[in-house]
Amino acid sequence: MAYYQRGRERSRLKTSSRLEFVRTTELLERLLPPPPARVLDVGGGAGAYAVPLAEAGYEVVLVDAVPLHVEQARQAGVPSALVGDARKLDFADDLFDAVLLLGPLYHLLERRMRVCALREAARVLRPSGVVVAAVISRFASTLDGLHAGFLADARSERIVETDLATGHHENPDRTPGWFTTAYFHHPVELAREFDEAGCGTIEVFAIEGPTSGMADLDAWLDDSDQLATLLRAIRRVQSEPSLLGCSGHLLIVARPSKDTATPEP
Repeated sequence: MAYYQRGRERSRLKTSSRLEFVRTTELLERLLPPPPARVLDVGGGAGAYAVPLAEAGYEVVLVDAVPLHVEQARQAGVPSALVGDARKLDFADDLFDAVLLLGPLYHLLERRMRVCALREAARVLRPSGVVVAAVISRFASTLDGLHAGFLADARSERIVETDLATGHHENPDRTPGWFTTAYFHHPVELAREFDEAGCGTIEVFAIEGPTSGMADLDAWLDDSDQLATLLRAIRRVQSEPSLLGCSGHLLIVARPSKDTATPEP
């Protein structure tokens, strides 16, 4: 909570995480049902995705655990933005055509809590609806540590060793650039976690792909021709199992079966 109360989510996806935003947006355009479908954006932050979805004609409801994010989302033009918890959604069953979880799964450290959030997403989803979730790759801190030079600090190396061994990331000194308490998924564990939640068949896509460390990434993003080339390159390998871990973030698409979804005990 202290990390997000700094208010940086309002601009992050338009500054330091531009490729994440561009790629997530293009995947959502392909994977979501057409407007005016009802979309629940759980952990939607300051409305980075909710605003353009609403502008495209979707009926969007945003839920976030951080009151500052909810206020920022309302200011950005999301009329239905509420404080809430991904593990206990205050909505009736079968209410939405799509549920986005583009942040909650990497702030729920315990597997049972992540499964609970996925079950809640499946519960409020209409039959034939889709869950779209994001996770951070188990190898993200290693890649960032190498390319940003964080591993020159022995404290960072200890954090990375723990990340790789357990998936549990902590930044006890709150060092800038080293993120906050989170869970980093190994690609091979995703299917088991989603299956346990009754979320059915899944597809996994690399969001940024193997672009970590590109020194001139901003130049590629600023030039329309280079951006098109970059996106084509990522798309060619976005589902390649041997390269999934090279992406900082992974996008998971699940289509729960209402016959198999299991309620949280």
